[in-house]
Amino acid sequence: MENIVDTADRIALQDVLARYAAGVDERDFDLYRSCFMEDVELTGFGRETIKGLENWMSFVKTALDRYGATQHMLGPQLATIDGDKASTRTDLQARHYMKEDPEKTFTLWATYKTDMVRTSEGWKIARHHLESRGSKVE
Repeated sequence: MENIVDTADRIALQDVLARYAAGVDERDFDLYRSCFMEDVELTGFGRETIKGLENWMSFVKTALDRYGATQHMLGPQLATIDGDKASTRTDLQARHYMKEDPEKTFTLWATYKTDMVRTSEGWKIARHHLESRGSKVE
């Protein structure tokens, strides 16, 4: 049986990705930035690995310039917690309305595989991988 600390950590881990999604969808980049370690590493979002929070924030802002409204819907999260480290698996469906043609949407089905560390400010993303399951423009 899970203890109270594990339950609190699981909720806190879910909250990190909930803030991640809200930060993107609301374009609240301060909220979004708060989810990451400074030396974060990101894979699966393009051909190259992206290292460092400043590089990631620049990448995200440029990528979002193509879209109007977005909505990132997260599925249930699996989490493995080992002290101050955790690994999570979270399914995702993200809708992106095309800025130049709001009648068109880009939908992505994917899984986030995320490693987090506990800091004095709470859990933060240290490594984040996007595993695409499929996408569609309609």
